[in-house]
Amino acid sequence: MNTELLQALPANVTRVLTDFTSAAEQAFGADLRAIVLYGSAAEGRLRATSDVNLLLVLSRFEQANAARLSEPMRVGQTAINLTVMFLLESEIAAAAEAFAVKFADILQRRQVLYGADPFVNLVISRAAELGRLKQSLLNLTLRWREAFVARGLREEQLAAVIAEAAGPLRACAAALLALEGTPAASPKKALEQVAATLPNAGVDETALLGRITEARQTRLLPPGVAGTTLFQLIELAQAMQARAASLS
Repeated sequence: MNTELLQALPANVTRVLTDFTSAAEQAFGADLRAIVLYGSAAEGRLRATSDVNLLLVLSRFEQANAARLSEPMRVGQTAINLTVMFLLESEIAAAAEAFAVKFADILQRRQVLYGADPFVNLVISRAAELGRLKQSLLNLTLRWREAFVARGLREEQLAAVIAEAAGPLRACAAALLALEGTPAASPKKALEQVAATLPNAGVDETALLGRITEARQTRLLPPGVAGTTLFQLIELAQAMQARAASLS
């Protein structure tokens, strides 16, 4: 257990992670190879509305063992927005290729809570990361267009979409800069740098990023703002996709 890291997290997060890790050890036994904390919690930038992301690496995923973790998982989801990925050792290389942007982010922001680091020797190919980056940006664009039309009359729902946009958009920005050979200090800094250099005529990038942060913190935005903000995010994702395509 990485006690130094856990002591730096909010007390309720530390308590739930400690309990969940212990429960996972008991449930999976020798099949549990590692527990990895990744994302904002791993870099000490956890917000009240942030998800707490764990990855469990297993040698086997058996029904009886997995069922023992259902109640601790429910408690974690309720208490700290816990999300857990269950990954077999044999799937690591394939998962990293298939979800290259996500795993590139994990490589940059991870802390091992239990076991040996399963990603210490992991290398993601440039081709896989570039392909997945373009796919991710197109997927975000399509999802946000649908949300803009379907939820346009419910600004609180649009604010929730904007709040959830921060993580994947920051990860894409970090991947884009890394592929260009100018990696940023963090995904948040990466999005700031990318937004400042993209051709968004008439858009105040600082205000746009501020609204993303506000939506993350409160799940609300001032009246009349959410629709415009989401539309600007669509345009930003499109511009990032064009920039990624130029790397091909």
